[in-house]
Amino acid sequence: MIDHITIAVSDLERSKLFYERVFEPLGYRLSFGKEGVFWAFDVGGSLFEIQHTDDKPPLTRVHVAFRVQSRAEVETFYRAALEAGAGDNGAPGPRPQYSEKYYACFVLDPDGYNIEAMIDAPATPASSTAIPQMPDA
Repeated sequence: MIDHITIAVSDLERSKLFYERVFEPLGYRLSFGKEGVFWAFDVGGSLFEIQHTDDKPPLTRVHVAFRVQSRAEVETFYRAALEAGAGDNGAPGPRPQYSEKYYACFVLDPDGYNIEAMIDAPATPASSTAIPQMPDA
């Protein structure tokens, strides 16, 4: 499931007003944000975010975050992505700047887009902090 998508915009406040107007007929509303930094809209269980960026890592022009079920899945995704040729844009680990339970990794796909696997839930006793190895094909 897609947790959130973030796009880079050139004028954050202009884009905020635009998306407020176009999302209104669909029933989507501004959910949260920070003036001058980013805005997030609840679009039916996922978030559509706009953020002014100058393309400094980990941000890129397009960012997609996939919600997974465990920290082990974050780690397996990361290993699989690197083995498939992705660039490292942030190894699996806690991201307390997002929330105290947020755990994620970031990779750059072949076109340079920032792809994230994330979970925002407490660690379970079975959770691993080591990156599991992918089985040999």
